[in-house]
Amino acid sequence: MRRALWVLAVLLSHWRRHKMQFATLLIGLIAATALWSGVQAINQQARNAYDRAAATFGGVRTAMLVAPDAATFSQELFIKLRRAGWPVSPVLEGRVQVNGRSVRLLGIEPITMPADVGNAPRLGAPDLSSFVAPPGQTLVARETLSDLQEPEGAAPPISNGAKLPPLRVLPQLVAGVLVVDIGVAQRLLNKPDQVSRLLIGKPKGKPAPLASVVGEQLQLVEPNAETELERLTDSFHLNLTAFGLLSFFVGLFIVNSAVGLAFEQRLPMLRTLRACGASARLVNTVLVVELVALALVAGLIGLVCGYFIAAALLPDVAASLRGLYGAQIPGQLTLRSEWWLAGIGISIAGAIVAAATSLIKAIRMPVLATAQPYAWQQRQRRWLVLQSIAACAVFAVALLLLHYGQSLIAGFGVLAALMFGAALILPAFLEIILLVGQRWAKGPLALWFWADSRQQLSGLSLALMALLLALAVNVGVSTMVETFSRTFVGWLNGRLAADVYISASDNAQGVAIRSWLKERSDVQAILSGGRADTQVQGQPVELLGLPDHALYRERWPLLETAPRAWTQLVPGDAAFISEQLSRRLNVRVGDVIEVPAPGGTWELDIAGIYANYGNPKGQLAVNVAALIRHFPQTPQTRIGLIVAKENIPGLIAALQKQFALDDRSVADQATVKAESIRIFNRTFAVTSALNAFTLGVAGIALLTSLLTLANSRLPQLAPLWAIGITRPRLAAIELTKTLSVALFTALLAVPLGLLVAWCLIAIVNVKAFGWRLPFHVFPLQLVELVAVALIASLLAALLPMIRLARMQPASLVKVFANER
Repeated sequence: MRRALWVLAVLLSHWRRHKMQFATLLIGLIAATALWSGVQAINQQARNAYDRAAATFGGVRTAMLVAPDAATFSQELFIKLRRAGWPVSPVLEGRVQVNGRSVRLLGIEPITMPADVGNAPRLGAPDLSSFVAPPGQTLVARETLSDLQEPEGAAPPISNGAKLPPLRVLPQLVAGVLVVDIGVAQRLLNKPDQVSRLLIGKPKGKPAPLASVVGEQLQLVEPNAETELERLTDSFHLNLTAFGLLSFFVGLFIVNSAVGLAFEQRLPMLRTLRACGASARLVNTVLVVELVALALVAGLIGLVCGYFIAAALLPDVAASLRGLYGAQIPGQLTLRSEWWLAGIGISIAGAIVAAATSLIKAIRMPVLATAQPYAWQQRQRRWLVLQSIAACAVFAVALLLLHYGQSLIAGFGVLAALMFGAALILPAFLEIILLVGQRWAKGPLALWFWADSRQQLSGLSLALMALLLALAVNVGVSTMVETFSRTFVGWLNGRLAADVYISASDNAQGVAIRSWLKERSDVQAILSGGRADTQVQGQPVELLGLPDHALYRERWPLLETAPRAWTQLVPGDAAFISEQLSRRLNVRVGDVIEVPAPGGTWELDIAGIYANYGNPKGQLAVNVAALIRHFPQTPQTRIGLIVAKENIPGLIAALQKQFALDDRSVADQATVKAESIRIFNRTFAVTSALNAFTLGVAGIALLTSLLTLANSRLPQLAPLWAIGITRPRLAAIELTKTLSVALFTALLAVPLGLLVAWCLIAIVNVKAFGWRLPFHVFPLQLVELVAVALIASLLAALLPMIRLARMQPASLVKVFANER
């Protein structure tokens, strides 16, 4: 034990003499741990929110009974099942508008509510009495209360004029949900004696068979371990995880460079320890202990940094998930102990992996070989060949996943294999480029420039791999985001056809507004719309009512249509289907789709497919008059107006004055478009931040590699200085070499990044969202990213070059004195 402590003390003395090196090692571990743990903290926060949503008074994680071909059924079936011994509890669900906001309304029966419906909020005896007895209560989360801009105890009206029971905050409740007694819900939704589903608790005995009680009127839905929301958001969280993992590995490149430099500088020390009787096993054990201790310290600091990164990015992530999927994520970060333990574990594991090659080579080398600074580079060419073979194998895996993979995981697998293979084959490509440059070189100094660049390549390969991956991801994601941005703006121009949009508080106000508008000469057309929710083949579907107007015919973003498609839409027996729903249901133009409606099944011919970016639900667009005929309870509160541009401000002011409408209830097209684009930009703010983090970590990796090579480069530079080349000129030559290989790497990253963008657009987006964007290339953006890469490389190379330019002649003379 005492011998091990002495060995540890000797090894630790190295860090006291090389503080910069110690700092780079810690920076690498801190950066890797911070970015990975920050991303995992965000993912954990989101998944906790999904769990709350899934368990809200019995979600999909609870067994239930539903009608096979309708959204609701008679509560008489509930009574029959209770009498037959089934422990069921009724739930009625629908959507209502409160103060212009669409929210989910849940009606429950708290007395029969099973105790095992997940972590749903429970009502105590005093609360139960207030909840059930008139006027009742509306349970809401505090976030929902703030969103509705109502105080606790208020009883706001919904769109049909009926008033909600007084609002009461229930902290455990998920946002975006109003919970009332089922009798109140039946009145508010105008669905007397109707139930959406029956939650099933644990039976005390054996109940009668389901078919013998209700026949085929109800079917059993088993609890699902994964919610629809989780399936929809998988791609977003996989994207974040991929960024975190990439940043983690780039950070490990820094650790690898720092550990490699430490081993090279410690070779005389290791030789002395071995010669003094310390075994290779003892030395390596102490090295591992030292590494674990450093990883523990860096991991704790990285976790703190990761917490701040997560806290800074969480509002943008929450906005992204709310905008893309309608997911409600709390804005405050709460973390579990598992996150802290996982962060420490990943830091230690990463440090050991980064140092594994050095540890293995050190333990296998004989005592005398450890004194040779270049002993570890003797097999570099063989490793180059093996890396190239491994890269080809990885590319083959990518092709197999591309051809046979059908899932979202397979799509990300293609991306991972493509980037990993490119990183492996990068040194071989650079070797070929430098070899060609060497053969075309004229003059001894130029010949040495290319030959020495080839020799230096082995020490820079890991840093250049990190730069390649970071830049390729930046190119790919930036191309995808810019493509999405331009497509989204064009799509908005088609979808936002009207000049002014009005959202009435209820149907009565909607009728009054329409009557008032008909008397105004500045209104060219009144476009009434509507929305209703249903389920088609088990998929949640939104029915969108479109008015029959020439503006929609001209601007609606149709991707594929049947002949005379808009004419088919008018009678009410045809529909347009959103692109993502057509993929999910495998429906094409000309097919027939059956939609459950209160009056029976509504058969619709598919007359067209249209783009519907950003909507997590599938959507069917039908004639608005037909929608109201089949779904009479559809709120008729949405109104669009065609108005001359110069008359818009005066009309909006008159509407606000006449009907007391706020800015949320009436807005012009420009305002709605600007808000949509603002939400879109915020959606990708987290991606831009992670892009910047990754590129920054890659720059640090290049800096540490150059610092690692600085001392080992002296034997190659000293002879040039001895024959008359000045130190500033040597520094300029070294800087040129670094920028040259960085430029070659950046140019190779451009086609790789475009391939990444194609995978994101053609594979990942299609499997994650159901829509496919057009592929565009933006040359100016590519030039800017290459310039950013060169600037990052220049900044990383400045410090080693300045040190070389200011190096004392005595340091160069020592090279010859030491006979290195």
